[in-house]
Amino acid sequence: MEKNVIEQVFAVDVFNDAVMKERLPKPVYAKLKKTIENDEELDLDIAGAVAHAMKEWALERGATHYTHWFQPMTGITAEKHDSFIAPANEGGIMMEFSGKELVKGEPDASSFPSGGIRATFEARGYTAWDCTSPAFLKEDAAGVTLCIPTAFCAYTGEALDKKTPLLRSMEAISDQAVRVLKLFGHDEVQSVSCSVGPEQEYFLVDRDKYLQREDLIFTGRTLFGAMPPKGQELDDHYFGTLKERIAAFMKELNVELWKLGILAKTQHNEVAPAQHEMAPIYSTANIATDHNQLVMEIMKKVAKRHNLECLLHEKPFAGVNGSGKHDNWSLVTNTGKNLLDPGKTPHENIQFLLFLSAVIKAVDEHAGLLRLSASNPGNDHRLGANEAPPAIISMFLGEQLEDVVSQLIETGEATSSKQGGKLNIGVHTLPELKKDATDRNRTSPFAFTGNKFEFRMVASSMSIAGANTVLNTIVADVLSNMADTLEKADDFDTAVHDLIKKTLSDHQRVIFNGNGYANDWVAEAERRGLPNHKTMVDAIPELVTEKTISVFEKHHVLSKCELEARAEIHYEAYAKAINIEAKTMIEMAGKKYIPSVIKYVTGLAQSINSIKTACKEADCSVQTELLTQCSSLLAEAKKALTSLEAVTKQGGDMEEGAEQAVFFKDVVVKAMADLRAPIDTLEMLVDKAYWPVPSYGDLLFEV
Repeated sequence: MEKNVIEQVFAVDVFNDAVMKERLPKPVYAKLKKTIENDEELDLDIAGAVAHAMKEWALERGATHYTHWFQPMTGITAEKHDSFIAPANEGGIMMEFSGKELVKGEPDASSFPSGGIRATFEARGYTAWDCTSPAFLKEDAAGVTLCIPTAFCAYTGEALDKKTPLLRSMEAISDQAVRVLKLFGHDEVQSVSCSVGPEQEYFLVDRDKYLQREDLIFTGRTLFGAMPPKGQELDDHYFGTLKERIAAFMKELNVELWKLGILAKTQHNEVAPAQHEMAPIYSTANIATDHNQLVMEIMKKVAKRHNLECLLHEKPFAGVNGSGKHDNWSLVTNTGKNLLDPGKTPHENIQFLLFLSAVIKAVDEHAGLLRLSASNPGNDHRLGANEAPPAIISMFLGEQLEDVVSQLIETGEATSSKQGGKLNIGVHTLPELKKDATDRNRTSPFAFTGNKFEFRMVASSMSIAGANTVLNTIVADVLSNMADTLEKADDFDTAVHDLIKKTLSDHQRVIFNGNGYANDWVAEAERRGLPNHKTMVDAIPELVTEKTISVFEKHHVLSKCELEARAEIHYEAYAKAINIEAKTMIEMAGKKYIPSVIKYVTGLAQSINSIKTACKEADCSVQTELLTQCSSLLAEAKKALTSLEAVTKQGGDMEEGAEQAVFFKDVVVKAMADLRAPIDTLEMLVDKAYWPVPSYGDLLFEV
C-alpha cells in the first residue's frame, strides 16, 4: 500500500534515532544511546564516528555546509555556516567533518546579550553539541545546511543561552523526582523527563499591506489603528472554515514541519479575525523548545511564499485578542508513567497527591518568578486584558481535585473523588458522552487539565525555554525538600500523608477555580497575599532575590552571576523594545499621519472657501465642523509628538539598566499612548483616500 503524505515526509530531514541505528556501527550506537539516556560525558572517539555518519548522510541529501544551531539570549536562534570542504593534494578538496567539529564550535560571545558576563573586547565563546536533540537539515536559498543543536557558553563557563539552563533544570528535576519515586518502591525508574507541548498562536496578514506599515515591520505590532466596525464579537472566526489562502499556508506549513520531525497535530482559526493556532504532540522539554523555535521560523518563511506575513507579537492589534503560547507541562518516567495522572480515584493515589502538592507549593512560593518567565514587552499588552490570564499567578485544579484537596485539608484524609458520569444531549440518535469530572477554565494562568498543567501566560513570540527552566527548577527544589523529609521518616506512610496535608494547607491560597478575569479576583488575590506584577519590569527583580538565587544555585541551574546577568538583559531588552516603538511612532506621526491630515484639512478649507465663493448662502457647517475637529486633534497630535520626542531622547540617553527600563515603562509608554489617541480618533474622521496606511479592517479581513 502506498504511504500517505505524512508517512512519506515525516522526519526525512532529521538525523534521528532510526537513522543513527541504521548508519552507526552497533557498538558506537549503543555507547551513544547510553550517553544520551544516562547523561554521561561523550567519548571523542564516539563523536568522531557519529560525525562521519552524520556528514555522509547530510552530503547524500545535498548539504554543503554545517552549523552549530544555538539559542542566545536574543530569544531567537543563531547559526554560523561552515562548508565541509578541506584542502587535498594537488589543489583538490575533500569533504571533512570531525568529531571535534561536531562537539564544539567557537562563535563570538561578545556580540550576543551577556548582561555583563562578557566585555566587548572579550570575544571567545563556545557552542557544545546537545546530543539529546537530533541534528536536522535546513534547505533555503543558501542551499542545504546540516544544523547541529548546541548549547552556548562563555569562555569562563557561564551560560549565555536558553538551552543550557533548561538542560540543567531537566537534570535537576529528574534527580529529585527519582529520589521521591525510590521511596515509593519504584527502583526500576532511572530518570524522569518533563514532557512539553507548546500551542502556538499567530496572525496572518497580507504581505503587501504589511509592507505599508512601518510599525508592523519594525515592532511586530500596530502602534496606531482604530477598530473596524466588526471585530471578534460575533465569535464567527473561532474554529470557522479555513479560507483557501490560509488553508494553503497551513498545508505547506505542516509538510515543512513534518519533514523536521515536528509533531504538528492541530490547526484551527483562533478567536480574533486573522488569528490561528498550531498545536503539536508532546516532546521532552529541550526537543519541544528546539521544535518551537523552528515552528516560529518556518511559519514566517512559509507565510512569505503565500504573500502573507506571520505576526507572532503578543498584541498585534489593539481591541482584539492577542496571542499566547500555552505551555503544557507534565512529568513522565523512563518506564512511561505520567506522574501527574490522577487515575480514576485520585483520593487514593498518594504518589500523585504528593507530586500535585509539590507543584502547588512550587507555584505558590515562586509565583513572581513564574510571572517573569512568561514575560516580554509585548505580553504586557495581553496579560489581564480580558482575554488572557491575568498577571496574577493562580492555579486551577477543577472540581474533582479541589474536592479531594478540601477533604485532606479539613479532615486529614480524602475518602472519595467526584466522578464524571455521562452527558445526555437529548437527541436519541446521538450516543451518551462520557463527561469529565472537571470542566476547563480558560481564565486560569496555570490550570490542571487531566494529566498535565497548562501554563497559559507564556508570550507567543518568546522561547519556551525560560518558563520550563523555572518550572523544572522550582518543582525540583520542593521535591528535594520532600525527599529530605521522607528519607528520615520512621513510618513512611504516615510521613507522606502528613506532608501532603501540611503542604496543601500551607499553600491552598494559590488555588483558584473561579473567573480570573473578574475585577473581584484582583482584590481577593491581594487579600490572599498573591503577587500582582503588572508589567515585565515589575517582575524582573524576582530573578535576583535571595530565594531565587538559593534555589537555582542549589540545583546548579543558574549561578548568582548568571541570574544577575539575565536581569540586566531583561531590563535592556525592555528599554530597547519600547525605544524602537517610540521612535517608530515618531517617524510615522511626523512623516505620514500629520502630513496626511494637513492635506485633508487643507482640502476641507479650500472646499469651504470654494463653496462660499460660489454661493454665500450654502450651508458649510459639516465641512466647518470637520475642519475644526481635525485641526484641534492635529494640534493635540503635534503636541504629543513633541512630548514623545523629548522623553524618548531622555530615556535613550540614560545608562542601561533598571532605572532606564522603569523610565520607559512609566514615562515613554504613557507618552506613546498620548500620541496614539488623537491619531486613532482622526482615522475615524479623515477621508480614507488620505489615510497613509492600511487600516485594521484592511489587515484583519482582507486575506
